[in-house]
Amino acid sequence: MGGRAAPASVLSALADELVVVHGQSDQLRLRSASAQREALDRFGGERVAGALVTYTECFRRWRELDAEIAELTENRDRRMAEAAALREQLAEIEAIEPEAGEDVSLNERAERLANSEELRQSAALARTALSAEDDTPDVAVLLAEARRSLERAADPTLAEISEALADLGYRAADLAGQLSSYLADLDESGPHELAAVEERRAAIGGLIRQHGSLDDALELWRTGSLRLAELDDDGDRIERLTTEAAQARAALDKAAAALTAARTEAAVRLSEKVTEELHALAMPDARLEVRVSPGPESTHGRDEVAILLAPHPGAEPRSVSRSASGGELSRVMLAIEVVIAGTDPVPTFVFDEVDAGIGGAAAIEVGRRLATLARTAQVIAVTHLAQVAAFATNHLSVVKSNDGSVTASSVTRLAGEQREAEMARLLSGLADSDAALSHARELLSLGSESN
Repeated sequence: MGGRAAPASVLSALADELVVVHGQSDQLRLRSASAQREALDRFGGERVAGALVTYTECFRRWRELDAEIAELTENRDRRMAEAAALREQLAEIEAIEPEAGEDVSLNERAERLANSEELRQSAALARTALSAEDDTPDVAVLLAEARRSLERAADPTLAEISEALADLGYRAADLAGQLSSYLADLDESGPHELAAVEERRAAIGGLIRQHGSLDDALELWRTGSLRLAELDDDGDRIERLTTEAAQARAALDKAAAALTAARTEAAVRLSEKVTEELHALAMPDARLEVRVSPGPESTHGRDEVAILLAPHPGAEPRSVSRSASGGELSRVMLAIEVVIAGTDPVPTFVFDEVDAGIGGAAAIEVGRRLATLARTAQVIAVTHLAQVAAFATNHLSVVKSNDGSVTASSVTRLAGEQREAEMARLLSGLADSDAALSHARELLSLGSESN
């Protein structure tokens, strides 16, 4: 695409906008209600397209509201149970009022309280070593004696060491003070505090078991109120949504009526124009009617579109799926494309044996209509009828050959005598028949006049 590799899905989407392909299967497709509706919508142009877009948006909005109301109504019991459970969980968390990281700090505190006597002995021994309360020599005394001994010496190096000893003395005094505080804290702590810590750990542990982690419990505490408010608002919410749905339904009714009106108006014009085309396609007594009637509601509207054909005077219009033969269906399809091309132009049309089931004068008129369509678009037609091929401006002969081991197809552009010979072969099966060649030249002359 544009010189770049592209996925097949992209090419397919673009092809829908650039090329219309009609084969014998497409003639059968015209018998389906969806294809008939699509043909009418294409002919309706911007008015129908705009009305369809508005309807589709209204339909989508109404369906969303209706589905939301149904979900709230059908799951009301479940949501009530969820609200009750959430309310109980939030009350439990709020009663405990946990803090982030509290489980870790409680574990550390419990460990210390459980080993308080051993910790007290270790801390007391260390404090005594740093600063004894009796006359026992301690670190502070020894450091002071060492510093005084060095201060009496007149040596700069020893003076630096003396200053370092002074710093060590200050540090030892500071550490001794910290150990005193630690011991005082242990003295204040007792069995009653250990029991309180264990009780708190049990409460926090219950939250962790229920929610997976303390962080998850805190997150629920932070966000659960919003969810609970949403669940408790179900009654009011359903009432609000019901009001919105009623408004959306009214808008949908209005959009559906506008779409039906646009399709009905387009159906009248399409019926008249296609009927005129059918008269020119050797169906002088045929009458086509595009009927728009109420149908089931869907994303495409509330209309049922039917293309009806009355092939003979006095005949009641019947669906093309019942009243049209293969040849008549081919001409109906071609007539519709010719008419729609005036309002919904497509750059390229491909017709694969659109002339199936017809011949004679009808085939000539099919060729003439293809030539008319080719004035505003590129038309590629695959045909076995000389009457149709005569109206083309470029002829390509496709031939399949088999040498016994390999089957190959070749494409050759025909002009001049080659073109006349191929036309004669299509007419009579004989490429060198004088009568067939004369008839071929007559057809080519007729075709050139139309072009």
